[in-house]
Amino acid sequence: MQQKIDDLLVPNLRFPEFWDAGEWEAKTIGQISKNVIAGGTPSTLETEYWNGNIRWMNSGELNYKKVYEVQGRITEEGLQNSSTKLIPKHCVLIGLAGQGKTRGTVAMNMVELCTNQSIAAIFPSEKIFDSNFLYHNLDSRYDELRRLSTGSEGRGGLNLQIIKSLKINTPSLPEQQKIADCLSSISDRITAETQKLDTLKTHKKGLMQQLFPAEGETLPKLRFPEFHDAEEWKEGELGKYFTRIRNGFVGTATPYYVSNGVPYLQGKNIKQAQIDEKGLVTISNDFHNKQKKSQLQINDILMVQSGHVGECALVNQKFAGSNCHALVVLSPDENTNSAFFVHYFYSPPGKEGIRQITTGNTIEHILTSDLKPLKMYVPSLKEQQKIADCLSSLDDRITAQIQKIDTLKTHKKGLMQQLFPSVEEVKA
Repeated sequence: MQQKIDDLLVPNLRFPEFWDAGEWEAKTIGQISKNVIAGGTPSTLETEYWNGNIRWMNSGELNYKKVYEVQGRITEEGLQNSSTKLIPKHCVLIGLAGQGKTRGTVAMNMVELCTNQSIAAIFPSEKIFDSNFLYHNLDSRYDELRRLSTGSEGRGGLNLQIIKSLKINTPSLPEQQKIADCLSSISDRITAETQKLDTLKTHKKGLMQQLFPAEGETLPKLRFPEFHDAEEWKEGELGKYFTRIRNGFVGTATPYYVSNGVPYLQGKNIKQAQIDEKGLVTISNDFHNKQKKSQLQINDILMVQSGHVGECALVNQKFAGSNCHALVVLSPDENTNSAFFVHYFYSPPGKEGIRQITTGNTIEHILTSDLKPLKMYVPSLKEQQKIADCLSSLDDRITAQIQKIDTLKTHKKGLMQQLFPSVEEVKA
């Protein structure tokens, strides 16, 4: 996003003290930094090249964004006998290659280190640009970097020539620093909120290890005070707690998909105890009404049958009456708290139980006939409810924290679109 005032290129959003600062200058990375290099990897066959005192970074560690520490270490011999190079602090790093989302990922090293050959390093030049400004600018252009790294132009990856030819619009150093400080403060808050999220997840994981009996145990390590003197957990088969355990709709007829119809849930829609509506398809009412026996009830448990088996979620009001496919449906009886069992399936004993009945090499699979006799220890309905409420409350806090982080990321993305003039204006 940008606008022109008296034929000057300026961003849509500018700090008041820079309204009259004039035009941003368009240059390439190669013009603002004299050193743009790639790293290398010492031979793994030479043991004397490894486990030294020199930090060596792999491309997966670009996801740290601000890199204060890395796992790899090489020796002085490894440095001297490979194409890797020691780079100074505050280089802007870009993933040249890598699986998944790594290619095009931007980071900055906060300590001196070496990198592998899949990382480009743009050396700092304090008199020309602020490294934090360049980091945020390029970080906002991830999609552009990905486009450049595909097809004939990038030949499936970025290279140093592409990096050097990237256009960068820069204002004066004081304005660069002002923008960098603004975006860094938001990034720091995102980091802090992400650490809170990690703490919540770790707390929940620890609780689940305490609230469900470990392998070979009949009682959990932790019980709520009101249940200290309650009856012991009883061993039973899963089929005892559900009136029906069945496959989702399986038939020869292809569902009639429509743009606005009845939700038709599939394995891909069940992730981390939630029903994910991304990629949700809908079917016609006619097809839906013909499959009455396949329709869902509130508090049914949906469990993925093939692929990422064991992922499960509760059916809520929105999806009651929906059909499903490639999912196992567990319908609870009156003495069963469905939420307890969803949490159980994500606990260590629950995961182990599912693992033991999983079959298949290429694609993993579970059968309803194997689920029904699955043995586990289960408390009274009241204790089930207490455990479910505790863990569900934590889930709500985790969900709220994720939403908070997503909101901050969206705010930052919007700010970057406003604070940086687009390179397309320069090309025009």
